[in-house]
Amino acid sequence: MTPPSPSKTLSKLRQLQKKQEGPDSQLAILRISEPFASSNKVVGINRSPSKRTSDASENALEDVTPASLEAELTHYKELFSKLRFSYLEQVTKEKFLRAIVGDPPLVVGHNENVELEAQLVQTKEELRRKKEEVRVMVEELEKKGRDLARRYQNIQLQTTQLSTLPESIANLDSTIASLRAKQAAHASAVDPSNPSSSQNLSLPATLSLLAEREAELAAIERQLTSLHSALPRKTREAEAMERELSVLERRRNEAVAQAQEAKRRKREGESDGLEEMGRWYRSAEANLKQLVNVET
Repeated sequence: MTPPSPSKTLSKLRQLQKKQEGPDSQLAILRISEPFASSNKVVGINRSPSKRTSDASENALEDVTPASLEAELTHYKELFSKLRFSYLEQVTKEKFLRAIVGDPPLVVGHNENVELEAQLVQTKEELRRKKEEVRVMVEELEKKGRDLARRYQNIQLQTTQLSTLPESIANLDSTIASLRAKQAAHASAVDPSNPSSSQNLSLPATLSLLAEREAELAAIERQLTSLHSALPRKTREAEAMERELSVLERRRNEAVAQAQEAKRRKREGESDGLEEMGRWYRSAEANLKQLVNVET
């Protein structure tokens, strides 16, 4: 399967960007926040300075961020809690007044209070369970929302990068074409016998030359391995030869010193006994030869 050309990819990317520029391309969370933001703007005109206003509600459509949405949520929670308290207070007062002014007046006994308290306990337990379910659901929704926001940002970044890729690909194609033209021009003037022309070889010639160099390098590495393995033995032999050489040099120095001493004595007329010893050895040799009947 051949990949699409850069031009087709660019055209599809532009079509996708045009679709994203429409009204349906806006994130759902932003579309949901528009009614609240517009109502805040309308109501905010008649608000008194003493009452609390949300900073994010003033420019909700201009700069919608997670922090601004969080501030709006906190603000509405406070408003709803106050509204609920006021509603319960008004309903309680109304029921109390109706019970007093009614004809006949409503009288609640102890047993009814006990039943109502038991029912209230059950209702509170059910409400607590519902609140816990809602809390878990809200946490899951927040987690999914953050994940979707990260994915949305990654998609936006990748779209921006993809929009610049066709131009980069075109520049690379032109660079490759110019390099191929230069290589073809240099290939005709390459002299195989000249080592300096190896940089202008074609790709097959370069690969063959590289294979030869790698074979030579492998042979050199094998020689180095064998030399490294023979190095300890050669080192021991060299050390033994050095020891023998030191002994021989010491003997040579002693012999030279003895010869110089004998030469000095002979020059001075002194006798060191060597000549007498030599004459005695020669006479002993002659006598031994006569005894064994050996002709000289």
